[in-house]
Amino acid sequence: MTKQAIIVKLAIFFGILVVLNLVSSKLFFRLDFTADKRYTLSNATKNTLNDLNDVITVTAYFSEDLPPQLLSTRKDFRDLLEEYEKRSNGNLVYEFINPNKDDDSETKAQVAGINPLLVNVTERDQVQQLRAYMGAILRMKDHKEVIPVIEPGAAMEYSLTTAIKKMAITDKPRVGILQGNGQASIGAIRQLQEQLQILYQVEPVRLTDTTDIPGYYKSILMVNPKDSITRAQFSKLDAYLEQGGGILVAHDNFTGDLNSGFISNSTDIGLKGWLGGKGIVINDQLVTDVNCASVGVPQQVGPFTMTAQVQFPYFPIISNFGDHPVTGGLEALLLPFASSLISTSVDSTQTVIPLAFTSEQSGSSNLPMMIDVQKEWGASDFTMNTQNVALAVTGGAGKLVVIGSGSFIVNGEPAGPAIPGQPQPQPQQQQLNPDNINFVANAIDWMADDTGLSDLRTKGVTTRPLDPVEDSTKNLLKYGNVVAPILLVLLYGFQRRQRNLRKRQRWLEGKYI
Repeated sequence: MTKQAIIVKLAIFFGILVVLNLVSSKLFFRLDFTADKRYTLSNATKNTLNDLNDVITVTAYFSEDLPPQLLSTRKDFRDLLEEYEKRSNGNLVYEFINPNKDDDSETKAQVAGINPLLVNVTERDQVQQLRAYMGAILRMKDHKEVIPVIEPGAAMEYSLTTAIKKMAITDKPRVGILQGNGQASIGAIRQLQEQLQILYQVEPVRLTDTTDIPGYYKSILMVNPKDSITRAQFSKLDAYLEQGGGILVAHDNFTGDLNSGFISNSTDIGLKGWLGGKGIVINDQLVTDVNCASVGVPQQVGPFTMTAQVQFPYFPIISNFGDHPVTGGLEALLLPFASSLISTSVDSTQTVIPLAFTSEQSGSSNLPMMIDVQKEWGASDFTMNTQNVALAVTGGAGKLVVIGSGSFIVNGEPAGPAIPGQPQPQPQQQQLNPDNINFVANAIDWMADDTGLSDLRTKGVTTRPLDPVEDSTKNLLKYGNVVAPILLVLLYGFQRRQRNLRKRQRWLEGKYI
């Protein structure tokens, strides 16, 4: 081959590389084989980026010398921003800044709202603490949104898209929280409020006999009412539904003191009759389930008191869902002291849709009763099949969602104001299961005819509950895992020995091939 021919071929090769680079810079794609499609942009994100009418600047503050377990987070976030930039037609630009390079950059990051995380790093057999930054600032005109920490494994797309929507939406739809009949206050559902405020304007709405519910509310929530609701107030709810509104009802059908352990049926506040007219009956029994959460029980071990985790069937973990926008992407609900719901045929124009139900090994407990945490539960306690715990009603102008637990979205009342000279009040709020909040947020989106972010909100695996199995199956799997490898080794050894014996016999017979 001549020198000229080699030069021509090399020129053609490098020309192809240049063309491929130019094409790849314009075409961005990747294959996503994850179960939850976490590396595929949702339609909600694509629509949000397409609707941008101004430039959004994303400043990502990421340390460069992150430990290996955090490096993938930085790479994933950069890849996500690159795809956002391609999809936005130039309306989203980004830059990465390393706050650790000098004191001035670190100060700017902290002033912007990005605080460092202390991460343990092992170097030369010594454990050191690294000040790591993993956050981002989004700016659009005079608006600014802060993502203080981008956690490993978190739903990055949801955080980024909702931050963009918060800046792009100028007039948020309204959601009302009903008050006036002993319902949970907005302060008691803090976690839900924080979720809804991303896309909605959350306001208290007082339910009265004379005042109509304004039609500009996309949906309203009735969370755990305790006081009687009058017929006139129910007529206001019916009028709101006829206008095309949506109502979510979450109700505890028991009363009592959980500290003492005695609970009984709650007094009739009129809610059962109103829901019965919609085709939903609330059972008076409490649901129990083999698939349940654990509670801590103090136990005396010698001179020490230790806390043991005990399965508590009154806290069922719901992992069976109907195919519906409200339950899209959910993995598990935790429903403390829930009641089952029964659908009845009331109006041929209405349709009652099951949303969530117990496992196939469930039961019920009659009220009143004393709660016995130490009770030994057996198969005879779970003789019922699946039971509905959440239903939706459609068919009319409005939409209705009912769930047989009111406390599943209640964090608890916040601490009261400080009184001079008195001990500081302590907050009584608890952190809830994320899917409890996602369920209600999805329901609000569905009732508001805006289900775009429902799938995006629940993107990313948070829990993978195991299916309940019988003790005999557990023992079979346990001992099978021990015995099976040993049998395989013995079988291989026996087969190898037989092969060597046959080979030796052939050699003795003079057959070497």
